[in-house]
Amino acid sequence: MANGSRQAAWEFFGTELKRQREDAGLTQAELGARVFVSGAYIGQFEQAIRKPQLDIASRIDGILQTDGIFGRLCRKLIDDPRYADYFAKAAELERLAVQVCDFAPALVPGLLQTAAYSRAVTLAMNPFAPDEYIDDKVSGRLERQRILKSAPRPVYWVVLHEHVLRIPVGGAAVMAGQLEHVAALTRERAVVVQVLPYQAGAYAVMNGTLRLMEFEDAPPTAYTEAVYSGSLLDDPAVVQRAQSAYDLLRAAALSPEASLTMIESAAEDFRRCASTT
Repeated sequence: MANGSRQAAWEFFGTELKRQREDAGLTQAELGARVFVSGAYIGQFEQAIRKPQLDIASRIDGILQTDGIFGRLCRKLIDDPRYADYFAKAAELERLAVQVCDFAPALVPGLLQTAAYSRAVTLAMNPFAPDEYIDDKVSGRLERQRILKSAPRPVYWVVLHEHVLRIPVGGAAVMAGQLEHVAALTRERAVVVQVLPYQAGAYAVMNGTLRLMEFEDAPPTAYTEAVYSGSLLDDPAVVQRAQSAYDLLRAAALSPEASLTMIESAAEDFRRCASTT
């Protein structure tokens, strides 16, 4: 489903929700109380600003006695083939976040990837996939980057392990372009980037990636990812531990200024290598 069609479908979801709620004689606050969200959330669902989680949609069906229509719509709309099943909800949440903090131990995060880098990563993971599949995955990743290009954009903080700067993903020319892109976004103050150097040794979160997301009117969420799996964490105690781990990463990393210097140096090395091959 194209992005425009998907948005139109969410708008239909919101319009139908409002109609069913009003037919049931409930205010937004009353319906919200019964499904354990705020009335403001219900208003955002109805305006297609926020997309409900599947369990909330199912609870709405139960309260409004709508024979599962909202659950079915929600299940269909959140099934975006451009994103892995385990990442789809995290991709939806990042559009609503006021702050996103990423830790990347091996790859440049999707929000910072160039098309060439993204294609190289996708091909490496799917060497026998048809071009259409690869194109869909790359376009989905690039579309996510729109949140960094229009106001209001979230505060975006990234810690990259130095390992990310040294792997020639896609070859020297592609890697040079990727690092130059990260450096440019840093200079534009669209993102704060720190590099965790090899010399830091052991570090917090050595067993996977970590993402923290904060929202204007909802509790913070953490997302972790391993091979072909990912988990959204919203338990306050667990999220607090994840935030503490991220603080440790930032403390061990180079300053933003020193990090930019290292990124630019690595880009120059790759550019020099590309020009001699």
